[in-house]
Amino acid sequence: MTDLNQTLFDRARQVIPGGVNSPVRAFRAVGGTPRFVKRAQGAYFWDANDKRYIDYIGSWGPMILGHGHPAVLEAVQKAALDGFSFGAPTEREIQLVEALLKLMPSMDMVRLVSSGTEAGMSALRLARGATGRSKIIKFEGCYHGHADALLVKAGSGLATFGNPTSAGVPPEVVQHTLVLEYNNITQLEEAFALHGKELACLMIEPIAGNMNFVRASVPFMKRCRELCTQYGALLVFDEVMTGCRVALGSAQSVYAKSIPGFEPDVTVLGKVIGGGMPLAAFGGKRAVMEQLAPLGPVYQAGTLSGNPVATACGLATLHEISKPGFFDALSATTRSLVDGLTQAAAKAGVPFSADCEGGMFGFFLLPELPQNYAKVMTSDSPKFNKLFHGLLDRGVYIAPALYEAGFVSGAHTAQDIADTVQAAAEVFASL
Repeated sequence: MTDLNQTLFDRARQVIPGGVNSPVRAFRAVGGTPRFVKRAQGAYFWDANDKRYIDYIGSWGPMILGHGHPAVLEAVQKAALDGFSFGAPTEREIQLVEALLKLMPSMDMVRLVSSGTEAGMSALRLARGATGRSKIIKFEGCYHGHADALLVKAGSGLATFGNPTSAGVPPEVVQHTLVLEYNNITQLEEAFALHGKELACLMIEPIAGNMNFVRASVPFMKRCRELCTQYGALLVFDEVMTGCRVALGSAQSVYAKSIPGFEPDVTVLGKVIGGGMPLAAFGGKRAVMEQLAPLGPVYQAGTLSGNPVATACGLATLHEISKPGFFDALSATTRSLVDGLTQAAAKAGVPFSADCEGGMFGFFLLPELPQNYAKVMTSDSPKFNKLFHGLLDRGVYIAPALYEAGFVSGAHTAQDIADTVQAAAEVFASL
């Protein structure tokens, strides 16, 4: 029987670099042939060979309701009939922003854009424009999109700024980016002591989904907030992945439970707020946001920003996930998956650790959860590749990379979880 996934991949590689339009889709890390998706519904998608998979990437996070949710589909179809794009304001843009402000009171104003990278890049420019400073802090293992200044690996010391991690990024572009170790309070304090008065912002993923799933500890996050306040730098929360995913009020609401009065200064959003359409946003306090054009000197623009079909999709998604009990049920489903996988690994004697929050989860082939990028990198890559392909063969699709978080949707059932755990148990037994 002809493998249509392989046929399509061979064809794609002739006209698309690597055969994919985003690198992780190419299966380079795990080997094998990418699955070309034909259709999706609920918690599943079907590949070019019509094989069904339980989907735990959900378009890398946006599909919190599952694929093809009736209310979202209806909203998108209705909006499309009125027009695809206008390049002019619409009432729906206001409605979506108002909905976001209710969920995250740390923001007074929001600007809509089309991608997480665009939102992160714009938030960085805004922080520099609002403070009049150039230097920034980010953390090793945190990904904030592929803007030049944020594609940086750690330098050789606290007095040394980062080095580009991509060809095409001149060293001078990242000369103001300081890269620190995640969850290292001592290093954080030293960095502010050295550079605090020159820092525009500290940008952080509160739960680092590009290290699979690593939380910023409460003491570490508390210190980030205190130091930013002390030195006049802006605390920028990259919630592209965690926004309306780990909780209705996003990760900032989770930290506020442990840190009284906790708020970021600027929030970057994407994925869930667009419901699967290209839509992202960044927002903050009025005094900061009013630095943006046309009110202020910080320029940012976008032809498709606030797209009428995308905003319809986002609004319908936010409406559904705001219903009473949704996040309680989603969290319980995700926890049952993580607990099931942990028990299956323990029974097979496989080193394993896992964590979750809301509808986001991650696991490591390590005996305990890592707290930083260096520890994450010690996870057993060859064993993960065997696990990935074993699950794939059994109709379970997880991220084709050791360092990417997974996502559960409201469409996943108890049977889906049971089937996944059973598949994992079979693979663990063979590792």
